[in-house]
Amino acid sequence: MAVLVTGGVGTEVLHGVTDFGGDIMAVRVLLLATAYLLIRRRPRLASYVVVTAGGAVVHHWIDPGVPSGPAVASVVAYGVLLLVFLPALAPRWRIPTTVVAASLAVGLEVLRWLLGGPPLVAVAVGWLLGLVWLAVTVAGYRWLAGEDLVAAVTTPEGRGQVDQGLRAAPNEQTLLPRPWRTATCLAAAWVVTFGLLVGVGLLITGPLAGSALVAADQAAVEWFVAHRDSRFDPVVAAGNRFGDANWSTAGALGAGVVTLALRRRLRPVVFLAAVMVGEITLFLASSGAVVRDRPAVPQLGEEIPPTASFPSGHLAAPACLYLAVALLVWNWSRGWPRWVAVLVAVLAPTGVGLSRLYWGVHHPLDLAGSLLLALCWVGACWWTIRPVTDPAVSGRTGPDPGGGQGGCGRGGCWSWKLSDSSLSMRTSSASPYCSAGPSPSGSPAGSGSTRPCSGAR
Repeated sequence: MAVLVTGGVGTEVLHGVTDFGGDIMAVRVLLLATAYLLIRRRPRLASYVVVTAGGAVVHHWIDPGVPSGPAVASVVAYGVLLLVFLPALAPRWRIPTTVVAASLAVGLEVLRWLLGGPPLVAVAVGWLLGLVWLAVTVAGYRWLAGEDLVAAVTTPEGRGQVDQGLRAAPNEQTLLPRPWRTATCLAAAWVVTFGLLVGVGLLITGPLAGSALVAADQAAVEWFVAHRDSRFDPVVAAGNRFGDANWSTAGALGAGVVTLALRRRLRPVVFLAAVMVGEITLFLASSGAVVRDRPAVPQLGEEIPPTASFPSGHLAAPACLYLAVALLVWNWSRGWPRWVAVLVAVLAPTGVGLSRLYWGVHHPLDLAGSLLLALCWVGACWWTIRPVTDPAVSGRTGPDPGGGQGGCGRGGCWSWKLSDSSLSMRTSSASPYCSAGPSPSGSPAGSGSTRPCSGAR
């Protein structure tokens, strides 16, 4: 029986919060942590994540009732994150991180119980089973791989070491040079974008309400409704799904993890996070300020609120996400990856927009408002955060914005840097260090100094 009163927006938000636990969190850990570890060339740890998190997901799918599947999945998901990635944190952050992870694993399942989830006894048994499963998999990994995941952070030797191969951004000295200035600029850009959206929306619902433009706006939706065909419904449903909150969140998380694993920099991830947080807040604020009815046509799909037609949140999210990713890929790559990213940034929002028109839930001008939101906000985040302008950690793809390029491969490490009038290049087939950068001993760059190579193990 639900302890909290059900119904209303607040309860829906609380149910959304519980998605950071349970099988959804376990699946995220399974996919994203595995991808991160494989990109960082840690296949044994990736296999541990697959077995451990995958086991929790399978248990949830079986759904025995007691123990609680979500409770098992929460404990295993956050336990795997701690066991695998805690050695990559500085020692002073390990205890606070452990406390936060344990609080989430317990608190989210208590919240689920309060919202009418599994009984508290089943939840407690689930926590216990999750801990047992973690202990079994840690012992199995120690026996098969010869590595003790627990000892890496509990022994005196392990407490004083940091796994540089797993660190998110081992050589990024400054995340944002002027964080308060950046935050102020983003806040100002948010206000300007919000004002622009509200101004356009009120213009459509006010002075232009009886104009030929708004009449054509309604006629376009009626045309799509008149040409509906049941054979197109599955395709349209797939297009709508690409714009919902779950898919957009998954896409943003995936893009952030892959970017972090490949580029070893946090600033691009901050850029993606700012884009998506700004998008959802701009959509909620502007749709609440502009009261525009949905098209007066039969609508497909689930029950949809009668207001909040301008702008379209389903279109704004993928438009912002894929535009941001395309900008990063365009600056970091050459050749066909650039055009693939651009093609996705064009086709994905186009498919979502056409699907919304086919369902009869938005006008074309609503979609135009979403594109306006995406262009203004992503552009503001790009020029304010500047995710590709700091000297990057050496990687295998893309130019170093600081003027150099470098990376590591099976044949060794290489790097080059273009100075005022010369091009210098250094290679090494044995050393796990790349040139052009501060060495571990602190020797200055450009004087034969070295720094750990991004692919060194």
